[in-house]
Amino acid sequence: MGVSGSGKSSVGRALAARLGWDFYDADDFHPPANIAKMSSGIPLSDEDRAPWLASLRDLVFTSLQHHRPAVLACSALKESYRQTLQTQNPAVRLVYLKGSYAQIEARMAQRENHYMKPAMLQSQFLALEEPHNAQVLSVELSIEELVSEIMSALR
Repeated sequence: MGVSGSGKSSVGRALAARLGWDFYDADDFHPPANIAKMSSGIPLSDEDRAPWLASLRDLVFTSLQHHRPAVLACSALKESYRQTLQTQNPAVRLVYLKGSYAQIEARMAQRENHYMKPAMLQSQFLALEEPHNAQVLSVELSIEELVSEIMSALR
């Protein structure tokens, strides 16, 4: 979890590959209306996010029910969002990729063809409620270092 541009997808893909688990990017589950809003520079409301979060919660539940552990890259910026994802899913473990506004803004400026524009980063930092029950890792670490840290914590 973390703000847009923190490396969730890159780290998640690498971690899932290392574990032999499925990988899901929460961005792929947004309905077209949410993507249109964000593409226009309009932050999503809690109301916009509710069905999306419910579908992600169900995805996690189904994965665990079928004994198919997975890595889900999801912003999960608010505690209420994380609680939704963990409802019926007590095995969910959180990793928070933490970085400063300047670090993340610099990363986002280098991305191309992503609907989340750097100008919306401020709304993500304003919405962010840092988790109390997550492994916290710095975005300054390389993907390999982040994956190793997460793997150590899973043991």
